[in-house]
Amino acid sequence: MVPVAADEKTPSYEQAREELTEVVRRLEAGGLTLEQSIELWERGERLAAVCEEWLQGARVKLAAAMARRAEPGGDDTPF
Repeated sequence: MVPVAADEKTPSYEQAREELTEVVRRLEAGGLTLEQSIELWERGERLAAVCEEWLQGARVKLAAAMARRAEPGGDDTPF
């Protein structure tokens, strides 16, 4: 994964996904210079990394919640 630059504000999952969709659309449309294409590709890689970090965090939280429910005397209430 490509880390997000420290000076960038980390977007929400939804913001990153939306921008990544736009990056892909622009790359697929073509008509860009090589330099522009590379910049967009790199931005897309950073956005994909942000999305993956959000998803991994959600997986960890879900696994922890499921583990708590599976424990004897665990909370039986739904999420």
